[in-house]
Amino acid sequence: MNWITNYVRPRINSIFSRRETPDNLWTKCPECGTMLFHREVSDNLNVCTNCNHHMHITPRDRFLALFDGGIFTEVKVDAPKPDPLNFRDQKRYPDRLKAAQKQTNEAEAMLVASGEIGRTPIVAAAQDFSFMAGSMGMYVGNAIIAAAQEAVKLKRPLILFSAAGGARMQEGILSLMQMPRTTVAVEMLKEAGLPYIVVLTHPTTGGVTASYAMLGDVHIAEPNALICFAGPRVIEQTIREKLPEGFQRAEYLLDHGMLDRVTPRGEMRDELISITRMLLGLPPAVRGDLPPPEPGADLPHALSDEEDRATPETAKK
Repeated sequence: MNWITNYVRPRINSIFSRRETPDNLWTKCPECGTMLFHREVSDNLNVCTNCNHHMHITPRDRFLALFDGGIFTEVKVDAPKPDPLNFRDQKRYPDRLKAAQKQTNEAEAMLVASGEIGRTPIVAAAQDFSFMAGSMGMYVGNAIIAAAQEAVKLKRPLILFSAAGGARMQEGILSLMQMPRTTVAVEMLKEAGLPYIVVLTHPTTGGVTASYAMLGDVHIAEPNALICFAGPRVIEQTIREKLPEGFQRAEYLLDHGMLDRVTPRGEMRDELISITRMLLGLPPAVRGDLPPPEPGADLPHALSDEEDRATPETAKK
């Protein structure tokens, strides 16, 4: 009995017991419903391998794929006064901020960094839609100003990735004041003669679209991104008419002259390198480097003028 109890029964239970799997191993594509393995999604930059739907990607993951070798330096952003209006709805505003910070492991809705893409020094800023829908508050305004100041100081172009539901209602009029503040920041770049490139991702709406997101020298969008001020549902309810298919999507705006390019995320880095170097008047980027010679290997030496002119017959003499 001891042998059966101590060995056989636990062995059977271990074979037939239910094995629990982590919840984050699989991701369901919101567009086509395909179940995707998490490594497959991350390797493809959060783009569905079945239908090419572009899912949300965090600014940190975007920068790892954008900068050479995934190396970048974060730019310090001044933190504004917390909860200046003592706002409270179903939750206190500070509680919402703490919950978003815990969920995203980020301080706020925008990340600013400097580094190189294709050996071209740039400053980049990206909004995080998972942080309170990427809403534009005082911190986002400070971040764009810090990015513009850093770009002017280092004489580098600024590339901005927008993703926002608009202004942050918990900051009221103070969030709307970021529209003229960020417009002034963009003007700093133009006065310094530095390129300002905007990549509009899904979704870019509200006061963000009405300010810094549409002030770039070049506007690029990811496929099927919603880009608008008021959403299509609000417009339909106001004018009481059915809107055209794909209205306010990236491809529709490209056809109507609001955008310069629509570029898939996997091709975005090469596109940004080419456009940035073109605006700076630089030659095309070097696509790759030759591997370094192995230690102890005989290096080929340059021929002298006499050796270069020698023919096989003269070389024998």
